[in-house]
Amino acid sequence: MSEAESQYRFYAELAHWWPLISPPEDYREESAYIGWMLTRAALPVRSVLELGSGGGHVAFHLKGQFALTLVDVSEEMLAVSTALNPDCEHRVGDMRTVRLDRQFDAVLIYDAIDYMKTEVALGQAIATSFVHCRPGGVGLFVPDHLAENFLPDADHGGSDDPSGRGVRYLEWSRDSDPADTEIETAHVFLLREADGSTRLVHETHHTGLFPRDDWLRLLREAGFEPEVVVEETTEDRSPRELFVGHRPL
Repeated sequence: MSEAESQYRFYAELAHWWPLISPPEDYREESAYIGWMLTRAALPVRSVLELGSGGGHVAFHLKGQFALTLVDVSEEMLAVSTALNPDCEHRVGDMRTVRLDRQFDAVLIYDAIDYMKTEVALGQAIATSFVHCRPGGVGLFVPDHLAENFLPDADHGGSDDPSGRGVRYLEWSRDSDPADTEIETAHVFLLREADGSTRLVHETHHTGLFPRDDWLRLLREAGFEPEVVVEETTEDRSPRELFVGHRPL
């Protein structure tokens, strides 16, 4: 996650609700695909750095395959991830500026890359990935949308835990100004405590939206040799376009 994400309550004092809003088991299929994509490096991939790792739900499915270092700007989200993935290394850091002074076989930025709302910020996150990527390794970037394929959308979901706590949510996404590089998503969360009491939380999140050519140019400028891969999925949604950056040997 970026520094901008820390301004949202959802990634701060409400972070402990994340496993009920988006349960780890929901990530099983796409994590398997991401794991396969990370092996496209020119060298065997064992060590993986995930930037913007959030609650650690992708890492939960990858940690049996790779040695993971998880970085996020939100200490609260890292606490959620640490409880789920105590066997992974966790570090606080902004994906635009963090420097761990070591390199990894692969670097992953999942949908937290969407919080890069300007070309400058996106380029900084890509540069961070390149700096931490070993020669012969790969950087994998998984934006939810590109400018070419974004459509206004609505979604809903949620789950309960055995204690009686539960979440139900609604969300709407739209591009209110096609001339800029942002979209907005309005979230409404109904939160139920174990004692049955409920409260309603509303937040609007602003995320980035860039054309495919801008992605490819920024990857080249950072030093990567870029590749676009259309995701394979059986989920009821349009496949995403993933960007793979190969760092030359």
